[in-house]
Amino acid sequence: MGLARICPVNQTRWETQKEVLKTLIPIAPTPLHLHLQLPNHNRVEPKMSRGSAAGAKGKKKGATFTIDCGKPVEDKIMDIASLEKFLQERIKVGGKAGALGDTVTVTREKSKITVTSESNFSKRYLKYLTKKYLKKHNVRDWLRVIASNKDRNVYELRYFNIAENEGEEED
Repeated sequence: MGLARICPVNQTRWETQKEVLKTLIPIAPTPLHLHLQLPNHNRVEPKMSRGSAAGAKGKKKGATFTIDCGKPVEDKIMDIASLEKFLQERIKVGGKAGALGDTVTVTREKSKITVTSESNFSKRYLKYLTKKYLKKHNVRDWLRVIASNKDRNVYELRYFNIAENEGEEED
Protein backbone atom coordinates (compact mmCIF):
# COMPACT_ATOMS: atom_id res chain seq x y z
CA MET A 1 0.00 0.00 0.00
CA GLY A 2 1.84 3.08 -1.22
CA LEU A 3 1.59 6.68 -0.11
CA ALA A 4 0.64 7.82 -3.64
CA ARG A 5 -2.44 5.63 -3.53
CA ILE A 6 -3.61 7.13 -0.24
CA CYS A 7 -2.76 10.79 -0.89
CA PRO A 8 -3.94 12.53 -4.05
CA VAL A 9 -1.74 15.34 -5.35
CA ASN A 10 -4.27 18.16 -4.89
CA GLN A 11 -4.55 17.76 -1.10
CA THR A 12 -2.66 19.93 1.34
CA ARG A 13 0.01 18.56 3.64
CA TRP A 14 -2.35 18.69 6.64
CA GLU A 15 -5.07 16.73 4.86
CA THR A 16 -2.47 14.20 3.66
CA GLN A 17 -1.18 13.58 7.18
CA LYS A 18 -4.70 13.23 8.43
CA GLU A 19 -5.58 10.63 5.78
CA VAL A 20 -2.39 8.63 6.43
CA LEU A 21 -3.13 8.65 10.13
CA LYS A 22 -6.70 7.42 9.61
CA THR A 23 -5.56 4.49 7.47
CA LEU A 24 -2.63 3.44 9.65
CA ILE A 25 -4.24 3.66 13.11
CA PRO A 26 -6.33 0.46 12.81
CA ILE A 27 -3.31 -1.63 11.72
CA ALA A 28 -0.54 -0.07 13.84
CA PRO A 29 0.53 -1.90 17.02
CA THR A 30 1.32 1.41 18.81
CA PRO A 31 -0.73 4.56 18.60
CA LEU A 32 0.84 6.60 15.81
CA HIS A 33 -1.12 9.69 16.66
CA LEU A 34 1.04 10.00 19.80
CA HIS A 35 4.23 10.11 17.71
CA LEU A 36 3.02 12.40 14.93
CA GLN A 37 2.76 16.10 15.70
CA LEU A 38 -0.08 17.38 13.60
CA PRO A 39 -0.99 21.05 13.64
CA ASN A 40 -4.25 21.77 15.42
CA HIS A 41 -6.19 24.05 13.09
CA ASN A 42 -9.33 23.91 15.20
CA ARG A 43 -7.66 25.31 18.29
CA VAL A 44 -9.11 28.56 19.57
CA GLU A 45 -6.83 30.96 21.40
CA PRO A 46 -8.22 32.11 24.78
CA LYS A 47 -9.46 35.68 24.73
CA MET A 48 -8.36 38.26 27.24
CA SER A 49 -11.03 39.17 29.74
CA ARG A 50 -12.32 42.73 29.85
CA GLY A 51 -11.00 43.48 33.29
CA SER A 52 -7.50 42.14 32.77
CA ALA A 53 -6.03 45.45 31.63
CA ALA A 54 -7.56 47.33 34.55
CA GLY A 55 -6.47 44.63 36.98
CA ALA A 56 -2.88 44.88 35.83
CA LYS A 57 -2.79 48.60 36.63
CA GLY A 58 -4.15 47.98 40.13
CA LYS A 59 -7.31 50.05 39.67
CA LYS A 60 -10.51 48.84 41.24
CA LYS A 61 -13.76 50.01 39.82
CA GLY A 62 -15.99 51.28 42.59
CA ALA A 63 -19.71 51.62 42.29
CA THR A 64 -22.21 53.96 43.95
CA PHE A 65 -25.93 53.34 43.75
CA THR A 66 -28.77 55.32 45.30
CA ILE A 67 -32.26 54.13 46.14
CA ASP A 68 -34.75 57.00 46.27
CA CYS A 69 -37.66 56.09 48.55
CA GLY A 70 -39.18 59.59 48.70
CA LYS A 71 -42.83 58.89 47.85
CA PRO A 72 -43.37 55.71 49.90
CA VAL A 73 -41.64 57.20 52.97
CA GLU A 74 -43.67 60.40 52.59
CA ASP A 75 -46.88 58.34 52.50
CA LYS A 76 -45.62 56.25 55.47
CA ILE A 77 -45.99 52.98 53.56
CA MET A 78 -42.46 51.87 54.44
CA ASP A 79 -39.74 52.67 56.95
CA ILE A 80 -36.43 53.65 55.39
CA ALA A 81 -34.43 52.53 58.45
CA SER A 82 -35.73 48.98 58.02
CA LEU A 83 -34.65 48.97 54.35
CA GLU A 84 -31.17 50.14 55.36
CA LYS A 85 -30.93 47.42 58.02
CA PHE A 86 -32.23 44.82 55.53
CA LEU A 87 -29.55 45.74 52.98
CA GLN A 88 -26.78 45.67 55.60
CA GLU A 89 -27.84 42.19 56.69
CA ARG A 90 -28.44 40.72 53.23
CA ILE A 91 -25.69 42.09 50.96
CA LYS A 92 -23.14 39.33 50.39
CA VAL A 93 -19.42 40.07 50.27
CA GLY A 94 -17.16 37.11 49.61
CA GLY A 95 -20.12 34.71 49.82
CA LYS A 96 -21.10 35.79 53.34
CA ALA A 97 -24.20 37.84 54.06
CA GLY A 98 -23.88 40.72 56.51
CA ALA A 99 -20.06 40.82 56.47
CA LEU A 100 -19.73 44.12 54.61
CA GLY A 101 -16.41 45.16 56.14
CA ASP A 102 -14.76 48.16 54.48
CA THR A 103 -15.64 47.16 50.93
CA VAL A 104 -19.36 48.05 50.98
CA THR A 105 -21.05 50.86 52.90
CA VAL A 106 -24.78 51.49 53.24
CA THR A 107 -25.79 55.02 54.32
CA ARG A 108 -29.14 56.76 54.76
CA GLU A 109 -30.01 60.40 54.09
CA LYS A 110 -33.64 61.41 54.75
CA SER A 111 -35.46 59.38 52.10
CA LYS A 112 -32.47 58.07 50.14
CA ILE A 113 -30.19 55.09 50.71
CA THR A 114 -26.71 55.09 49.17
CA VAL A 115 -24.74 51.88 48.64
CA THR A 116 -21.05 52.48 47.92
CA SER A 117 -18.64 49.71 47.00
CA GLU A 118 -14.88 49.83 46.53
CA SER A 119 -14.89 46.70 44.36
CA ASN A 120 -17.26 45.69 41.58
CA PHE A 121 -20.89 45.63 42.67
CA SER A 122 -23.86 44.57 40.60
CA LYS A 123 -26.72 47.01 40.28
CA ARG A 124 -28.96 44.09 39.38
CA TYR A 125 -28.16 42.52 42.78
CA LEU A 126 -29.19 45.74 44.55
CA LYS A 127 -32.45 45.81 42.60
CA TYR A 128 -33.04 42.15 43.49
CA LEU A 129 -32.54 42.83 47.20
CA THR A 130 -34.82 45.88 47.08
CA LYS A 131 -37.57 43.82 45.43
CA LYS A 132 -37.06 41.12 48.06
CA TYR A 133 -37.53 43.72 50.81
CA LEU A 134 -40.73 45.01 49.18
CA LYS A 135 -42.08 41.47 48.90
CA LYS A 136 -41.23 40.72 52.54
CA HIS A 137 -43.14 43.79 53.73
CA ASN A 138 -46.11 43.12 51.41
CA VAL A 139 -45.78 46.32 49.39
CA ARG A 140 -44.48 44.73 46.18
CA ASP A 141 -48.01 44.89 44.73
CA TRP A 142 -48.02 48.69 44.90
CA LEU A 143 -44.38 49.67 44.39
CA ARG A 144 -41.83 48.98 41.68
CA VAL A 145 -38.10 49.63 41.38
CA ILE A 146 -37.06 51.75 38.39
CA ALA A 147 -33.67 53.08 37.27
CA SER A 148 -34.57 56.74 37.01
CA ASN A 149 -31.62 58.81 35.77
CA LYS A 150 -29.57 58.69 32.60
CA ASP A 151 -26.51 57.06 34.23
CA ARG A 152 -28.80 54.37 35.65
CA ASN A 153 -27.14 54.45 39.05
CA VAL A 154 -30.20 55.82 40.87
CA TYR A 155 -33.11 53.53 41.61
CA GLU A 156 -36.47 55.00 42.47
CA LEU A 157 -39.44 53.38 44.18
CA ARG A 158 -42.59 54.36 42.30
CA TYR A 159 -46.22 53.40 42.52
CA PHE A 160 -47.84 51.35 39.79
CA ASN A 161 -50.33 53.38 37.72
CA ILE A 162 -53.49 51.70 38.96
CA ALA A 163 -55.81 54.59 37.99
CA GLU A 164 -55.11 54.13 34.27
CA ASN A 165 -55.80 50.40 34.47
CA GLU A 166 -59.14 50.93 36.26
CA GLY A 167 -60.24 53.42 33.56
CA GLU A 168 -59.54 50.87 30.83
CA GLU A 169 -61.51 48.13 32.61
CA GLU A 170 -64.65 50.30 32.89
CA ASP A 171 -64.85 50.90 29.11
